[in-house]
Amino acid sequence: MDEYSSIRIILGLHMHPSVNVLGTPLKTCNEEPLTGWFRDGCCNTDDSDRGMHTVCVVVDEAFLTFSANVGNDLSTPRPEFRFPGLNPGDRWCLCATRWKEAWAEGCAPPVDLEATHVKTLEVVDLSVLEMYAM
Repeated sequence: MDEYSSIRIILGLHMHPSVNVLGTPLKTCNEEPLTGWFRDGCCNTDDSDRGMHTVCVVVDEAFLTFSANVGNDLSTPRPEFRFPGLNPGDRWCLCATRWKEAWAEGCAPPVDLEATHVKTLEVVDLSVLEMYAM
């Protein structure tokens, strides 16, 4: 058990069921680099995940540039947060609201529906996600 798991237990936070937007078991998004709110490779979430890191995407240069331009540089490594920095082609659990912003700007990255958590549907309609399905 890592330090974050201990904090969640103390606060009484529990992971939401691991179900994807298709209603089936959530699949792994990526283990290299290790992604997810829990850094378990999956886009699982709980009530402490205010950003809702639930959309499994494959980042591309257009999205990385967009994200940096709106104040979230995902390319630069941040070892203090166990973040390696992303390169085009990397799979990553992205915040649902950030994906929706990128979609509105015409640069949303492709989505792996089987690895995207069902909580995403509170922010983005399934029909929109399906248009970007890998």
